[in-house]
Amino acid sequence: MKKLYLFILFLVINFGALALGNYFMGDAVSGEWYKDLNKAPWTPPGWVFGATWTLIMICFSVYLSFLFSIRNSKYVVFVYALAYVLNVSWNYIFFNQHLIQLGFVNIILLTLVILYFFISFCDDTLSKLKYLLLPYIIWLCIAISLNGYILFNN
Repeated sequence: MKKLYLFILFLVINFGALALGNYFMGDAVSGEWYKDLNKAPWTPPGWVFGATWTLIMICFSVYLSFLFSIRNSKYVVFVYALAYVLNVSWNYIFFNQHLIQLGFVNIILLTLVILYFFISFCDDTLSKLKYLLLPYIIWLCIAISLNGYILFNN
């Protein structure tokens, strides 16, 4: 029952992060600045972002529900809070403030934090559940390439 409660809690928190990121982004995706950028040829269509983030946040919430039921400590909360802030702030930094370089650093740091989750919290119970982080890691690598392309080609 505790894992179910944590799963629901993390769904709310993680989808809240997506909502905050969307709020901080404003209408930048449909704005002139973003439309005029030289974007990577492999930039997916807009609907892919929503579908992917939905899958990522469901998988991440399942993983976190197990992690926090096993290893709930101030340190784990800190690492999660760091990932949360980096995730939400990227939208504001990149889309709202147009700080492409800082956005690039931000997305790399977020990737490192999620990789840290994948590598560091691997006791017996989490050894298989850590693979729920792979969609997040893969998507962040794609995001780094997209952000990097914009950084180096604009």
